[in-house]
Amino acid sequence: MGLNNQWMQRDLAVLWHPCTQMKDHEKLPLIPIKRGEGVWLEDFEGKRYLDAVSSWWVNVFGHANPRINQRIKDQVDQLEHVILAGFSHQPVIELSERLVKMTPEGLTRCFYADNGSSCIEVAMKMSFHYWINRGQPDKKRFVTLSNSYHGETIAAMSVGDVPLFTETYKALLLDTIKVPSPDCYHRPEGMGWEEHSRNLFAAMEQTLAEHHETVAAVIVEPLIQGAGGMRMYHPVYLKLLREACDRYGVHLIHDEIAVGFGRTGTMFACEQAGITPDFLCLSKALTGGYLPLAACVTTDEVYSAFYDDYPTLRAFLHSHSYTGNPLACAAALATLDIFEEDNVIENNKALAQRMASATAHLADHPNVAEVRQTGMVLAIEMVKDKASKTAYPWQERRGLTVFQHALERGALLRPLGSVVYFLPPYVITPEQIDFLAEVASEGIDIATRDKVSVAVPKDFHPGFRDPG
Repeated sequence: MGLNNQWMQRDLAVLWHPCTQMKDHEKLPLIPIKRGEGVWLEDFEGKRYLDAVSSWWVNVFGHANPRINQRIKDQVDQLEHVILAGFSHQPVIELSERLVKMTPEGLTRCFYADNGSSCIEVAMKMSFHYWINRGQPDKKRFVTLSNSYHGETIAAMSVGDVPLFTETYKALLLDTIKVPSPDCYHRPEGMGWEEHSRNLFAAMEQTLAEHHETVAAVIVEPLIQGAGGMRMYHPVYLKLLREACDRYGVHLIHDEIAVGFGRTGTMFACEQAGITPDFLCLSKALTGGYLPLAACVTTDEVYSAFYDDYPTLRAFLHSHSYTGNPLACAAALATLDIFEEDNVIENNKALAQRMASATAHLADHPNVAEVRQTGMVLAIEMVKDKASKTAYPWQERRGLTVFQHALERGALLRPLGSVVYFLPPYVITPEQIDFLAEVASEGIDIATRDKVSVAVPKDFHPGFRDPG
């Protein structure tokens, strides 16, 4: 028995993995990773895999980055953790100062959580509580876009709209208002992204006009709907949304957990619309992919609604044990140093262009409906019929075929259903991008050429998107 198999068997005896049907591992080998370096992950038998999805979209400057490593090593010898209620520490103060400085004007206060879902809950609770403190308790509903995803906790699922993640738990979820997404995949023939996104805003305008008196906030994933299949839309929608939220007296929450820190081509996606949300939720790449940390950055207007004598009970009494952990803050500070010192956003433009050119040929593939890109995120959507954009039945798991082929070739590509996507660390080279394009092309050929024989139950959530 090889080392990989030994570790796999030990794992399967005790672990329950996330976002996984564990029975799959009766046939699909689990891959234990021993070490990482740069864009590469290495298993216990020396095989390497190019991490094309940044280990669930978190890693920006490579595995075992020496600069981030050293910052954490220095911090662990000084302070590993301290309660953030009534106490503070240098890394969290410095990180907050830098986030306030680098985020859009008007965002002045940082509240920390442990992960993305928790950060969304913070923003939702703050918005809801704000309106209570301002004497408008009826404003307690949230407006969200169709096909959106904001996390796995109950409130975060409530503002999501990917049935695979939410349908089972719908009895637990909040009553939210869903508005059609401005996603440009289904735009009419010949229509550009901007025109389509403008047209789709009419539904949001009508919703706010009718419901603003009971709505606390609108929450969106700006520019890219990640877990919904890397669907994309034009920045004009965000600009129109900011204007409408101001007109109707509704908060705007930007979930930039996945798209912040350069993924869309600018440091934050909201920059492309020239707007400031009331709440900016950040996580994932915030620590370079090292440690769990999230920041909900908000305004003095929101902060002041909670600032009062204790007996008024206006305080935001929300906490996490590891809020503002010094080690995570140290990793975040090192990550921001690299952004500043290495001209990352500008350098990524060339990498994004290489991703586009390396995959351009796939636009002509008979089973590819679209190759779309925003900044350092590129998605290739496989379909059964190109002309009508008819999707493959989700039960066929075509993306899983691409995933398995990529592993054989030494790449970690984890499609979202039938959507193959690149979301690599920023330290990837042009040659490595070419390799990923080659592997993806091969995998798509295999996945779309071969017929898949499956038993398809017709009565079980046919709209589900299998994450692969």
